[in-house]
Amino acid sequence: MTASLERQAESASRPAMPGLSPSARREQIAAIVLANEAVSARELAERFAVSAMTIHRDLDELEQQGVLRKTRGGATPQPSSLFESNVRYRLATAREEKAALARYTLPRIEPGQAVLLDDATTTLALAPLLPDIAPLTVITNYLATIQILHDAPGIRLIALGGEYSPSHNSFIGIVCEDAIASLRADVFIMSTSAVANGIAYHQEQEIVAVKRAMLRAANRSILLIDHGKLGKTALHRLAPLTDFDLVVVDDGVDAAGLRILEEAKVPFAVAPR
Repeated sequence: MTASLERQAESASRPAMPGLSPSARREQIAAIVLANEAVSARELAERFAVSAMTIHRDLDELEQQGVLRKTRGGATPQPSSLFESNVRYRLATAREEKAALARYTLPRIEPGQAVLLDDATTTLALAPLLPDIAPLTVITNYLATIQILHDAPGIRLIALGGEYSPSHNSFIGIVCEDAIASLRADVFIMSTSAVANGIAYHQEQEIVAVKRAMLRAANRSILLIDHGKLGKTALHRLAPLTDFDLVVVDDGVDAAGLRILEEAKVPFAVAPR
């Protein structure tokens, strides 16, 4: 699923083919809206060679799913906390920032180490770089990371099982948490939805439980966050920033964002793009 969604996001700026099924058309509409600040219904109708009425029905359906916000004459991305947890949304946002965070983090991993990765699309950006510093043992619950590394030379891959979550393309639940507890990693690298007041937050309790188990299972922990997550909160407190040995943010961070990290009294670094 993840690879398909990633391809859709990448193709959002290219002309779409007419004659798609309604479900396929809506998937592409979602990818287009997510890649742009605003899209008009007229543009979508022309791109998909359908009527404006058909596009409005599609937008109504996607709005009901929480994918977008319908506006007068078009649509904008839905910024709600619920949809921010969806794989499609996360894959399409902050791509340059995630790449910068991955490049900065790679030298902080040593060959021969056991590396634990969560199911964040931010840490997914790190996965293709890991074979460059093999041999490594990589432990993850994220199916997308498993698919990238399953045949990578020099990578010993440990896939954490559990209940499969389609909205995250990962494995969660008690089975996953028990598997994590049976292991010990040299370093855990993760991301989260929001950081404020010296606390990392996430909107879903099942994901919080898995990330907390991972924190307990590692000798060292690194938190990667793009600057857009600073100064925001979500429903659940995940962990204080002081639980991390290093917090890394991209260089799009402003003075207010830096102040949040400074006041948390945690080691942090700014990753250049």
